[in-house]
Order: sequence, then C-alpha cells, then structure tokens
Amino acid sequence: MTKPAPSPYAVHWDLDPEIVFLNHGSFGLCPRVVIAAQRAIQDELEREPVRFLHRQLEPRLDAAREALCEVVDCDPQDLVFVRNATEGVNTVLRSLQFEPGDELLTIDHEYNATQNAMRFCAERSGARVVVANVPFPILDPRQVTDALLAAATPRTKLVVIDHVTSPTGLVLPIADIVRAFESRGVDTLIDGAHGPGMIAMSLRTLGAAYYTGNCHKWLCTPKGSALLFVRKDRQAQIRPLAISHAANTTRTDRPFFWQEFDWTGTFDPSPVLAIPAALGFLRGLMPGGLEGLQHHNRALALAARRLLCRTLDVETPAPESMIGCLASVPLKKDRMLAGPAILPLGLDPLHHALMQHHGIEVPVMNWPSPAVRLIRVAPQAYNSIEQYEALCAALRAF
Repeated sequence: MTKPAPSPYAVHWDLDPEIVFLNHGSFGLCPRVVIAAQRAIQDELEREPVRFLHRQLEPRLDAAREALCEVVDCDPQDLVFVRNATEGVNTVLRSLQFEPGDELLTIDHEYNATQNAMRFCAERSGARVVVANVPFPILDPRQVTDALLAAATPRTKLVVIDHVTSPTGLVLPIADIVRAFESRGVDTLIDGAHGPGMIAMSLRTLGAAYYTGNCHKWLCTPKGSALLFVRKDRQAQIRPLAISHAANTTRTDRPFFWQEFDWTGTFDPSPVLAIPAALGFLRGLMPGGLEGLQHHNRALALAARRLLCRTLDVETPAPESMIGCLASVPLKKDRMLAGPAILPLGLDPLHHALMQHHGIEVPVMNWPSPAVRLIRVAPQAYNSIEQYEALCAALRAF
C-alpha cells in the first residue's frame, strides 16, 4: 500500500515515513528545531551545572514563564511549572484538606488518571468522589453543566473537570461551569491536558481556582513541560509534591509560590526552557501565527470527523462548537473487528490491526465500557486530509 503524503509542514518533524501518524493527541510530537534547542540547553547545563542551576536557572525559568503566560493570558506570579497535567492535578488534590463526607465532583468523561487521583485523596480523608453522567453522543454543551449541577450537593467541595475530554474529544464549557460553582462557593480544578495551544484561552478572565495543562501536546514542547496556574487567593495552600529547600526560605525577592515549585530537587529544566523556542516555531509555521495553526488543525479535525462518520455510517456525535483539534467517533457494534478484548499494552484489536496491516497509528478506545469503542482523530500541522482518507479506506477494508 502506498502511503498517503503528509502535509508539506511535515518537513519540520522527524516522522517515521513508514507510519501514517494520526495520534498527536496522546503524547504530542516535538519539531526538529525545538529538539535542537532543548539539546543545546542540555549541553550548556552539562558544561557547567553549578553555574547553570545556581546562577542562571531562575531568570531563564522566568523568561519561559513570561512567554507561556502570553499564550494562556495570566499574571506570571500565578503560574509555575510541573512535568505534566497529571502531576498538576495531583499537586492540587494532595495539597487540599478534605473532611469525612466531603464530595469531589467530576463527570464520567474525565481522564482515568485524574479520577484515580481523586479517589486516592478522597479515600484517605473519608471523602467521596461523585461522578456525573454526561451523554455521548451529546447535543448541547449545556448538558455538561446541567449534569454537574444536578449531581452537586451541599457537601460538594471541589469540581474537577477536563477542558478537553481525552476519550470523547469534547471542548467543555468550563467558563460556565466555573461561574456556576463559584456562585455556590465551590472551587474548580480544570484538567487542561489538551488546552494550551489547542484553544485560545485567558486564565486571567476564566476565574478558576486551579488550572493545569500540558505544553508537550499542542504547543509541541519537549515532554516534561506543563503548567500549573493557581489563583492568588489559593496559592498559600498549594505545595509541590516534593518539599525541598524553599520550604524554610527567608528570601523575599521572589514569590514563595515560585521558589517552592522552581526547585524541588535536581532535575532537567530543558523541556521547560525550550518553551520559548517552541512558541517561536509555531508562531512562524503558517499565516496567522498560533491562532492560524489552531484554526487549521480544527478545520482538519472537523473534516476528518465528517469522513469517519460517513465511512462508519454514524451520526455526528457532538456539535461543532464542542470540537477543537480532537474528535471521537463511535464504532457500531455490528462493525467491530473480531479479536481479543485486550492485547499486549492494552491495545484495542482494531488499533493493533490498523498499525499491523496498514501502518496507521490512530487510537481506538473502549469508553465508557469495553462494550463501547471510539476512534479518535487528533490532527497537527503535519497531517493531511489524504491521510484520513487512507484511514477510511482501511476501515472499509476491514
């Protein structure tokens, strides 16, 4: 089978030419120029680590922080770095104090790792996790807010909600959710694993108490770079997972919030310090800068979703207003590829077969149960519509 050509923009990534890679959403993919910038930082670090880490690190972290704050629109004093959104979620949950009977509220579309962290923290304190059911297919974003409000009680202490759901690829109405629960005196933690770079946002105006998001996905930074935003009135209670030297600092020249998170022990800061290089690359990639890239990727996601729905003979499962650069389509039960329910590494049989027989890397997920399966597209600039046409041809072959 002749592989369909990727987008002309693919020259900036070191993609495997034997693979049709349609899964940017899982781990992201770092452009060649950003990898080079990271390696230059690592080389500089290893030439003189004391100079780099003791004398130069703080101002360089500040420069990366300011560059990122321009994208997510927040005060730099409200933002620190973590390795990934899962770490950010855990940081907030394990910093907060819950009492027996307290309720942590989320929806059934929430990322599994986040739900596990919620259950872990709830079980230790006698609190409990309440999971509201949100339909998929879905007709209107208000169904998400309504489901959460219907499941809330006077015991609800925290709402944890995705910005963009991982299994179903839905952009959730987080501004409405934050406002609705703020009026009830309930804080919101936004799991924005897919938010930065996919969707234009302003954390300054959103008003959420907590927001964490990955940079390595849609901002194409190296793995190990993510943000944690904490509203000023909540910063005193949020501590890093690793307590280190700054816990008893007497310095007053930098915010304590920064000091604790900027140094939790010896680490490789190159993923974070490469953020400005990634932002510079994305802004110059195509007309319109980062906003132009977001529009391009969303248009490709919608086009790919239309192709899949026609091929699989299913109705569009969500309104276009709820789609960013991720889109999931359900597989009909009578069209599922036969095979074992679980393969090595947890791969779905169709996921495995598409790679084995067609060299197509695209996620197929069991959600919300093994009886229901979704196929998800996640276009980045290096993808082309011809690659999604090849995916549809492979599905028809099965």
